[in-house]
Amino acid sequence: MAVSATISRIHSALEELGTDCPMEEIVGLCPELTWNQVFLAIDYLSRTGQIRVTRDSGRTYRVGAARPATPDSSRIVANP
Repeated sequence: MAVSATISRIHSALEELGTDCPMEEIVGLCPELTWNQVFLAIDYLSRTGQIRVTRDSGRTYRVGAARPATPDSSRIVANP
């Protein structure tokens, strides 16, 4: 599978899931991919801001699709 197709597959799987999940679970969501392919795709998607990677209190890395900013969240409102 081409690198761009792998990246697209991982991103789509995370968007369809709709929530974050442990990194290891992504391998189960995309059984046609190797662990290395999944890791490299997660690295790329994280660096480009398309997904977010967090670590919970149990030291488990969790991965989820990044939420787009709402139009109001980027606007600065001045007090009159």
